[in-house]
Amino acid sequence: MRSLYKIPGPALVLLGAFFLSYGGLLIKSFEGATLWQILLWRSIFFTITVGVFLLATYKKETITKFKLAGFPGIIAGFFLSLGFVSYVFAMYNTTVANVNFTITTQTVWLALLGYLFLKEKISIHTLIAIILAMSGVLLMIGDSLSGGKFVGNIVALVMPITFAILVIIVRKYPNVDMVPAMFTAGIFSVIYGLLIVSSLYISPKDLFLSFLLGVTQIGFGFICITIGSKSTPSAMVGILMLTEAILGPLWVWLFIKEVPPTSVFIGGGIIIFAILLQFFYRKKTT
Repeated sequence: MRSLYKIPGPALVLLGAFFLSYGGLLIKSFEGATLWQILLWRSIFFTITVGVFLLATYKKETITKFKLAGFPGIIAGFFLSLGFVSYVFAMYNTTVANVNFTITTQTVWLALLGYLFLKEKISIHTLIAIILAMSGVLLMIGDSLSGGKFVGNIVALVMPITFAILVIIVRKYPNVDMVPAMFTAGIFSVIYGLLIVSSLYISPKDLFLSFLLGVTQIGFGFICITIGSKSTPSAMVGILMLTEAILGPLWVWLFIKEVPPTSVFIGGGIIIFAILLQFFYRKKTT
């Protein structure tokens, strides 16, 4: 497991984005499992994956890592778990393109929350990027009013917001180790599923898809991004993560022929342009 730490950070982030990108395709491929069954089994496999990684990497220091994370780690895990729930719900109720493009607004929310809670200044270029990104989101949400996917699009906004909150917590408490927080998020998600799910049984095919979601998609995906982000500039992480937004709609178009309205691609294009604008401005100023 420690061999992952020897891989260049940007390569790990890119690999993590690739793993995350096919989540929509897997969720759309379930044959009979309900939303809460998918969440439950996905979370179970995810929690096991992260637990094995923690034990294999930190061994006897695993408990110490949780203690160092402390209460901030629990709060970070809680907000991450809300993102997990919203991801499954949104994928279940709107198009993959809508969800993936909405996720990319996390850098915008990070700038806003950084201003509110960490007193980080917002430059004129960042403000323009925020306005553009929100315009793209509003375009996609507005189109869903006639398509019956409005609730799914609104819930999709929870993901970038919770991720931004997660990053703000890490910035405020640098000693918070993200991997134990991921394990905590998995535990929270399992609890949500157990409290709401009506039946634990799902078909063998759906169980296998849940395994892929929990182990490879968010398990390997978040582990790679967590480790890679430590040695990759934050602006570059944001750009590399756009790979998820580009590949996600491509997978469902290739394999299940899901084609969202043109307005979704226009709105998504506006969002990606806003993120790139913010990235190149930061690069120029640094």
